[in-house]
Amino acid sequence: MSSKCENELAALAAESEEIMSLEEYKGVFVFAQQVDNEISGIALELIGKGKGLANDLGTEVTAVLLGSGVKGLADELAAYGADRVIVVDDPELKEYRTEPYAHALASVIEKYKPEIFLVGATAIGRDLGPRVSARIHTGLTADCTQLDIGDFPLTPVPGKEQKHNQLLMTRPAFGGNTIATIACPDFRPQMATVRPGVMQKLPKEEGRKAVVEEFNPGFTPDNKYVEILEVVKAVTDTVDIMDAKILVSGGRGVGSPENFKLLDDLAEVLGATVSCSRAVVDAGWKPKDLQVGQTGKTVRPNVYFAIGISGAIQHLAGMEESDIIVAINKDETAPIFEVADYGVVGDLNKILPALTEKLKAELAAK
Repeated sequence: MSSKCENELAALAAESEEIMSLEEYKGVFVFAQQVDNEISGIALELIGKGKGLANDLGTEVTAVLLGSGVKGLADELAAYGADRVIVVDDPELKEYRTEPYAHALASVIEKYKPEIFLVGATAIGRDLGPRVSARIHTGLTADCTQLDIGDFPLTPVPGKEQKHNQLLMTRPAFGGNTIATIACPDFRPQMATVRPGVMQKLPKEEGRKAVVEEFNPGFTPDNKYVEILEVVKAVTDTVDIMDAKILVSGGRGVGSPENFKLLDDLAEVLGATVSCSRAVVDAGWKPKDLQVGQTGKTVRPNVYFAIGISGAIQHLAGMEESDIIVAINKDETAPIFEVADYGVVGDLNKILPALTEKLKAELAAK
């Protein structure tokens, strides 16, 4: 690269830094994802977390609602903690399409200048977040499992300024073998995507109201606006494991897809839902929708049975917040026992039928 090009790039970088006055950016904003005019659970979880971050910063949490005919959803967002709702309502936003949604969200950020912007790491959020961050020239940390307000660098470094009140974004890295804490100290907003099920929504407060503002940046369709010819919705009988109160989860140690009948029997007695590890999905024994873990779903049931699951860090990331963890494994050194509240070492082929029959008898006696 010539020195002339290098000088021009340096000048552009310096100019962008001058233009971005960090003090102008205030508030915690959340993308309130809705599909078919129904608020997604991740939106309420992010409002709950955003409220905590906003309290630490002495500011408010704002939900950004995009769609067509969605203004009526603002009260639900308020009931779960939103102090303000910015509504972008336009026919171009009826179904999710990358270009109009990215244009709308980037326009909201450019106008309102949030200090923090959170997006759910759903199929929509993973498409939308990176595109918006690129348009507004800021960073994005993906698949965060923890968000805090603090100092960065975490420990003072001689000769380097330690900045305060930064968004510390924590996420698994290198295949889940380590945990990284990332910050974006020089650009705003600080953006992160967060996996569904990781954060907790606040209790619903009926009658709570938020300030509702309508904003429309205008939409001019171009060759980047795809045309949706038909929406075909998948019909499935699979229960969403994220909503289950009791999960009976099986791993490679179950031995075969036929052996999952033992887990089905136990789940039926408990009124539970069967889930599984990634190894089971990779083997083709169970569908992806039932996978718990870093590349599956994050769950928080009241009781989690880990059966034939070794307890790799990638799996633990998806279930370690369960209230009670019961592990059954023939390997007494399995890592799952380190996080389990109750552990049974032995052959699941003998333990599960006995446990199922015992529970049946106990329930019948009541």
